[in-house]
Amino acid sequence: MRKIVVLFMALFCVHAGITQGILVNKLRNETSRTIKKEADTSRWNWKRGGLMSFNLAQGSLSNWASGGDNFSLTVNGYFNYFFFFRKDRHSWDNNVDINLGFVQSTSLGSRKNDDRFDYLSKYGYKMDTLGKWYLSTLFNFRSQFFDGYTFSKNVGDFSSSFLSPAYFILSVGFDYKPTGNLSLFISPLTSRSTVISNKKLSDKGVYGVPAGSHSLNEIGAFVTLNYSNSIAKNILYKGRIDLFSNYQNHPKNVDIFMTNLFSFKINRFFSATYSLDMIYDDDIRLFGPNNTSPGMQTKSLIGIGFLKPLNVRKVKYN
Repeated sequence: MRKIVVLFMALFCVHAGITQGILVNKLRNETSRTIKKEADTSRWNWKRGGLMSFNLAQGSLSNWASGGDNFSLTVNGYFNYFFFFRKDRHSWDNNVDINLGFVQSTSLGSRKNDDRFDYLSKYGYKMDTLGKWYLSTLFNFRSQFFDGYTFSKNVGDFSSSFLSPAYFILSVGFDYKPTGNLSLFISPLTSRSTVISNKKLSDKGVYGVPAGSHSLNEIGAFVTLNYSNSIAKNILYKGRIDLFSNYQNHPKNVDIFMTNLFSFKINRFFSATYSLDMIYDDDIRLFGPNNTSPGMQTKSLIGIGFLKPLNVRKVKYN
């Protein structure tokens, strides 16, 4: 019995010694381990990403009694790219939107149904400790790539071209960012220029620019609201609305520019998209007798096709 007790005590001492050695080694390793520091978000930080979609629709008829085009093809593409910068109290937001669309049919030939280039750049200096209010300056450029025509009885009338029109906005104001998905910019002092570089269009006196002149400058108040978020499972929304009031000419008649994009995800690469654009410009007279009245312009497109979110990347410089 005594031998068993002695053997048990010896095994216990060996076990305790081994355990103590393991604990000592573990403590030694922990004290000598290099601790990684958390990322310092106050350093130079770039964030970039975007969205790309491509929709294709095709139709054909053969001996169709109710009539229609024998062949039609519609192609629409959308590209968005953003790059944001943050450091200390400084922020710089940049966003590019490109829309292109063409229709080909046997009866109407080829024509575009979408054409827009839009670049928005906004610099802000943080005013509060929560980082929601910024003293900001904003620059916006909006135009198109190709010639445009308005059609009446299948006869096209040349109505637009590259830099005809083109809109330049330079503004100073306050930017409110309660979340990363929402931005509200308010400016009491904004300069908006409308440019008509094409001589034929300039001689017509279109888009509010006097006949024979190539530009029109307006001073007024400007508000822009930008929002993007997943509003439901597999449904992404991206929208923007601009409001401009000209101090010098009918300030109550507020100009509106609004874009909406809904993306309904089907699987990894394919989705259904719906876009709705609305424009009201008090200087554009396309409605009423002899085209003398302003009116709401709308453009609606729907399609199913390829959708590819561009990877969001963050780059930090020490």
